[in-house]
Amino acid sequence: MANTKPTGVAYADPALESWQVGSSLAPVTQVEAGNITQLYANASVASGGVRGYYARVNFTGATGGETLRAFTTVAAAQGSGQTTNGAHISMSVNSGGSISGAGNALRATLGVAAGVTPGGTLASIQVDSDFPSTVTLPGSAAFLRFTNSNSGTIDNLMNVPVAMVPAEVGAVVSHTIKIVASDGTPYYLMVSDQP
Repeated sequence: MANTKPTGVAYADPALESWQVGSSLAPVTQVEAGNITQLYANASVASGGVRGYYARVNFTGATGGETLRAFTTVAAAQGSGQTTNGAHISMSVNSGGSISGAGNALRATLGVAAGVTPGGTLASIQVDSDFPSTVTLPGSAAFLRFTNSNSGTIDNLMNVPVAMVPAEVGAVVSHTIKIVASDGTPYYLMVSDQP
């Protein structure tokens, strides 16, 4: 929907209720490398939280949707060694910095208010695939990929609550879950259909 409100300077315009840059029929055209939209800030406050972007949508009707939707489409052959992402989120601890609580590059929280029975299928993270059966995927394709991007390494795959690791009481392997190493070697996690 095109913006019909007077825009002026966005931060000084109290009538700005929505905004749009480009459209599906007339997108912004970027012909050289660079950031289409950028924000640079320096947060030097002593306490409290600072957010580069804060977006919140309260769904008060029967509709669904997202607060944030990022969609990257590749419609040309990518150059050798190029990486293309739907989203890339980083958190870095630099010289002089330290973390006393948790430091997360991505935090996904699923919340349900007390006394609410939400129904449906809930998850903190849902990982989807979206391709027809006529597509031939490379053997390295997987739902999740773990990489060490520098010379240092993380050796633990996951950090889980203790309650998720109950003692084994005589269960036998009944199924396996296939994983693949970065060199293409397949491995299998042993799982059981009994506790």
